[in-house]
Amino acid sequence: MMSAVAPNSTAARVALWRALHVAIDPPPHVLDDKIGLALLAPDQDWRRRGDIDPQLTRPFRASIVARARFIEDLVVEEASRGLGHYVILGAGLDSFAQRKPDIASHLMMFEIDQPGPQAWKRQRLIELGFGVPGRLRFVPVDFEAGESRRDALVSAGFDAGKPANMVSTGVSIYLTRDANTATLREVAGFAQGSTLAMTFLLPLETADDEVRAGLEMAERGARASGTPFVSFFTPPEMLALARDAGFAEARHVPAVDLTQRYFAGRTDGLRPPRNAEELLVART
Repeated sequence: MMSAVAPNSTAARVALWRALHVAIDPPPHVLDDKIGLALLAPDQDWRRRGDIDPQLTRPFRASIVARARFIEDLVVEEASRGLGHYVILGAGLDSFAQRKPDIASHLMMFEIDQPGPQAWKRQRLIELGFGVPGRLRFVPVDFEAGESRRDALVSAGFDAGKPANMVSTGVSIYLTRDANTATLREVAGFAQGSTLAMTFLLPLETADDEVRAGLEMAERGARASGTPFVSFFTPPEMLALARDAGFAEARHVPAVDLTQRYFAGRTDGLRPPRNAEELLVART
């Protein structure tokens, strides 16, 4: 049996930012997610961590909750047109299955992640009483060992003949351009009508002034911790990669669209930064 390994700092930070949004930002909340916080069970002073500072991290947590909400809305939309398979690449502490059981119960969900952190998550879900329902399949894949995601999915019960909704958030930045290209080609080879939603980070020099220094600091920290930022893409580059990979359709979802969709009317100024992390949505 695979030994449980706590999630890396990036996965933990994303979960804590999502919880911080609910804790300190005024309603309406873009995303209501405290389950990652429960899984992590950090010390009571977790809000004092340097990477959690409520003011400094404000635009970044807005981006995190915006991308998550967009993807969840997309999953619901795709399910309404018959996509019953939902695949999360690099699932981390994703909590869709626990927070949206009414929707998840109509889907076959497959969470792909490294074996150690996935074993840890399974253990924590059981300890907290959530359990692991039969329609949620954990699919451990050791990317460094070159294991095939498609083969692992099929072994877990994935029907490769049916279209699927696949998502990848906060992953592309840590992969080489070749690895990102390989992922796009692999997903483009899934059944016709499949959809991929994938985040990507624009070159740091293009980011809004308000977040550029924070992104540069995060880049230095990631490099120092052994998980450097590797790949940056402009929207035209990402669209070209998707089309070259074989997708029939591809569109860019900029932060301004997310702001209009989820933050309109807010008086606190909370919004995701422009020209930082944005989304690709592509269909086979």
